[in-house]
Amino acid sequence: MPQRQISYREALAEAIIEEMARDDRVFLMGEDVGVLGGAFGATPGIYAKFGGERVLDTPISETAIVGYALGAAMAGMRPIAEIMRVDWMTICMDEIVNQTAKMRYLSGGHPEVSLVIRAAAEGGIGLGGQHSQSFEAWFVHVPGLKVIMPSTPYDIKGLMKSAIRDPNPVICLEPGVLYGVSGPVPTEEYLIPLGEAEVKREGKDITIVAWGTMLPKTLNAAQTLAAEGVDVEVVDPRTLRPLDIDTVIASVKKTGKLIIAHEAMKTCGVGAEIAALVQERAFDHLDAPIQRVATPDVIIPVNRALERVVLPQEATIVNTVKAVI
Repeated sequence: MPQRQISYREALAEAIIEEMARDDRVFLMGEDVGVLGGAFGATPGIYAKFGGERVLDTPISETAIVGYALGAAMAGMRPIAEIMRVDWMTICMDEIVNQTAKMRYLSGGHPEVSLVIRAAAEGGIGLGGQHSQSFEAWFVHVPGLKVIMPSTPYDIKGLMKSAIRDPNPVICLEPGVLYGVSGPVPTEEYLIPLGEAEVKREGKDITIVAWGTMLPKTLNAAQTLAAEGVDVEVVDPRTLRPLDIDTVIASVKKTGKLIIAHEAMKTCGVGAEIAALVQERAFDHLDAPIQRVATPDVIIPVNRALERVVLPQEATIVNTVKAVI
């Protein structure tokens, strides 16, 4: 029987509902997550099912949201805190970086700080420089945080369930442009372990590591290149911290070539870390220099035509592969 197809946002909401039903300690909080169902419609039906005691509409204060969630986690609860966009996580960086990430370590391992902080990330829908950014590298740089960036409905559900059950704080970055994209999701329960990459497409000529909105663009580019005789292997890290570099290196050893594609700015992006790790551990297997496909170091324009020029597209990947090959 073919698997059912549901959207990214439906899979996310389903994961949260299942975990709230499974564990009374799990609750959802954030701006407009209740009656409205989230600013991006990512939490529909949860308020109607669990009510205002477990689905909390908060004031417009990112500092308060994360501070409240951290306190609840230290008291034994398992909060899911939504920050509407990753851009506004800059407002509560002290609570995330200096408090949430370090609290368990500074407390001798007790109490657990089981806390998920969710936010929409990346551009592609014309929201401009303050609503289109990709800050995954910031959080990957912080010891004590785990960072996931699921790119498919299947992955967001399995990773979100694992994140909610994890005894440590997890940052979940959700590519906003993918909320409406549908894909196969089983009806039976499943979990995806944090720190486990997946080969989304097998190939032998070149490896492309991609996540976020760059994953579907990369898979489309791989199809285009296949028609021209180039066999691309696509690896999705899914979790950026801890990073499953072993799967990436195994792929590079097979293909001998590597491109890393992400929508975040090129300078000091997670792609640079992946490139460095492959250079350190698999240099002798490389037949060409590692290349990165990323957004140049500019502010994202609100004009849709200019935004499309700035953000890497499918054609950017195709041309980069041809240059490496």
